[in-house]
Amino acid sequence: METRKLYVAAYDVRDEKRLRRALQVMKGYATGGQKSVFECFLTEGERNRLLAAMKQTLDLDVDSLLLVELDPRMEVLTFGIAVPPRDPPFFYAG
Repeated sequence: METRKLYVAAYDVRDEKRLRRALQVMKGYATGGQKSVFECFLTEGERNRLLAAMKQTLDLDVDSLLLVELDPRMEVLTFGIAVPPRDPPFFYAG
């Protein structure tokens, strides 16, 4: 079984139509998030597919995407009512 790693994905899209498409793509991979910042538990293959889909969706001359792998050894800090991210024992895809 492939290992999933926790990523934070953030994007800035200048056009409403591309913004809606980017949100649809991201929701297919995200386990949580707000506005244009998402938490994603991804395998290497899922990461590559996400990047390919976003590359097709965005206008790389004016839009931006940031995908950062978080170090699992670091302590997770949350504020307010935030819940620390967890890799559940299974993911349901259906």
